[in-house]
Amino acid sequence: MPRLGLHSLAFTPLWNPAEADALLPQITAHGVSVIETPLLDPRNYDSAGTRRAAERNEVEIVCSLGLPAEMDVSVRPEEVADYLGFALRVARDAGAGALSGVTYGTIGKRSGAPATEAELDAICRLIDRVSGMARDLDMKLGIEPCNRYETHLLNTARQGAELIERVGAENVFVHLDTYHMNIEEAGMAQGFADAGEHLGYVHLSESNRGVPGRGTLDWKGAFTGLMDVGYDGTLTLESFVHLAPEIASGLAVWRPVAERPEDVIEVGLPFIVDSASEAGLSMS
Repeated sequence: MPRLGLHSLAFTPLWNPAEADALLPQITAHGVSVIETPLLDPRNYDSAGTRRAAERNEVEIVCSLGLPAEMDVSVRPEEVADYLGFALRVARDAGAGALSGVTYGTIGKRSGAPATEAELDAICRLIDRVSGMARDLDMKLGIEPCNRYETHLLNTARQGAELIERVGAENVFVHLDTYHMNIEEAGMAQGFADAGEHLGYVHLSESNRGVPGRGTLDWKGAFTGLMDVGYDGTLTLESFVHLAPEIASGLAVWRPVAERPEDVIEVGLPFIVDSASEAGLSMS
């Protein structure tokens, strides 16, 4: 049975486990059992505090990131691998079983041309190496295709699945995001079907990154598609109510995504649960 998650940027500008006991009870009351925390600065991330806060509030932690702008997989592969290896250890120490996100590139960075074979080869070599690091830590590694405006490297579920099959690592999964799918896929159901057995994590995000149900996203198609592929992993609401300037630029978020930030949780979470239920998908 799928579990309901929430990205920490929906309720705080910077994840701080010292604030968790005040923030998480009102969130878990909506049925949330997974909290995604971005590793914006892995070296200053409080892994021990996060693990303790998660245990006290009975939630699971997932960590995510995008590569820093100066790290190009094709040009500086050793540095990128070391960075991801460190991030994996930080996530493991926080109690996370997976590190996901744009683990192959920088959000908002594009070459202005289609991905070259050399770029894809470099990504495959990186994912092969880092998946081994993850395996040694008993962790999984996710790759999140993003829309054409945020990267030229991986845009669709099919591209993500093909890359994983090319690498052949069993602990690597496709991480899909309905915001990106709404731009790149022929339809929600098709995108989930294209990911197939490799689908391991899902971001639920409205077409405008705001309150679920107040945009143009095909939520019925999304949940029906998840039902069709028998998905039973985590479904995490991602809405960038709070966003650091450096991330806002990469994501091209120039204005508030919701008039009332609290509506993302108070309205958005119930909408997701109800919409999933209407499609026959129950969440624990």
